[in-house]
Amino acid sequence: RGTVVNQDDLYQALVSGQIAAAGLDVTVLEPLPTDHPLFKLKNCVILPHVAGATVSTRNAMAALAANNLLSGLKGELMPK
Repeated sequence: RGTVVNQDDLYQALVSGQIAAAGLDVTVLEPLPTDHPLFKLKNCVILPHVAGATVSTRNAMAALAANNLLSGLKGELMPK
């Protein structure tokens, strides 16, 4: 998903004010090098791939994994 955003273009848009701010959860390179220009911008927040890591999301992921495992052990199709 990191390739969805052209980071060089994003940098220019943030510097010029074309875009007011950005929050990134993924980048083209992970981890992004610490000397990357985006880190120097006050209007850019970069998180280490954790934006979806809420308790609710993790619980749903665990339940889905458990249901898939149980279905597989029973020889059933995995739930959707």
